[in-house]
Amino acid sequence: MKARLRAAKRVHISLSVLTLATAAFGQQQVFKLDPAKTTVQLTLDATLHAVHGSFKAKEGEVRFDPQSGEASGRIVIDATSGETGIDGRDHKMHKDVLESSKYPEISFAPTHIVGTIADGSTVQVEGTFRVHGTDHPLTLSVPLERKGAQLTAKLHFIIPYVDWGLRNPSTFVLRVSKEVSIDVVAVGNVTSP
Repeated sequence: MKARLRAAKRVHISLSVLTLATAAFGQQQVFKLDPAKTTVQLTLDATLHAVHGSFKAKEGEVRFDPQSGEASGRIVIDATSGETGIDGRDHKMHKDVLESSKYPEISFAPTHIVGTIADGSTVQVEGTFRVHGTDHPLTLSVPLERKGAQLTAKLHFIIPYVDWGLRNPSTFVLRVSKEVSIDVVAVGNVTSP
């Protein structure tokens, strides 16, 4: 009788440990963006030269489940912060192309992450990119660097802004590409709530 009780206790303890371990392994993780350490660069090919510029990150939090890959949250860029170093060109970008007074944010809302969040890994992130008030599906290949809780994600992608409904700023003399290249280095911390 005592042997059966001891065996039943061991089974109960083993199941409890297994349940806790499974819950901890499948626990949701949170990536909190550090806007001060995050950079957003743009490159737009134009007649005789390329235009380079930058934007500032505003905020960001992404929640994801390592088991299912489900993700939610969003990364937000301040559209009004865009600058290329030439006031007239920046004014035209904000007034005629981005209409940043009307659409002050550019964002990416991930919906699914495929891969392991680890140093040296690359994950596939599916989600919705919102610019100029319109949503566009986007899948990104994202190389990661992880040191403890700090995570750095490096993204490079092309935005076909003219196809997405934004105005082409080309003039009779100056011709620019209908696509803009974006490079983001997103830095933040990963935690398990």
